[in-house]
Amino acid sequence: MTSKGHRRPIPVSSEHDVRNAEEGVGICGTILVVLSYVLCALTFPFSLCIAVKVVQEYERAVIMRLGRILSGGAKGPGLFFVLPCVDTIMKVDLRTVTFDVPPQEILTRDSVTVSVDAVVYFRIFNPIISVTNVENSR
Repeated sequence: MTSKGHRRPIPVSSEHDVRNAEEGVGICGTILVVLSYVLCALTFPFSLCIAVKVVQEYERAVIMRLGRILSGGAKGPGLFFVLPCVDTIMKVDLRTVTFDVPPQEILTRDSVTVSVDAVVYFRIFNPIISVTNVENSR
């Protein structure tokens, strides 16, 4: 809050802030990506077990290549291909989750004990913003 009591909005990155993964990785990043493709091609039958991933209907996968989010947004549901050496996969569950807040007892002014209990329901709508802005959503 500012000195006048006005609230400042918290900056949240959006999909417009996400750049192309190949943009700005440099020559070393490009060499690593090419070597990873070559490694997958040389070990073709075995690399399918590692490079093909499955995402369930209620999940989305955010893929980071060398620390940058791949363009095209979150993948899924279904099958998709990842490069084993340079890609990191983060699966995000899109189902509604309930969180029980433990009950707390409060003493009022007239010495009456009141028990307050709550349940929080939350759901992730945008997996990319969730991955980039929240450390641990569960």
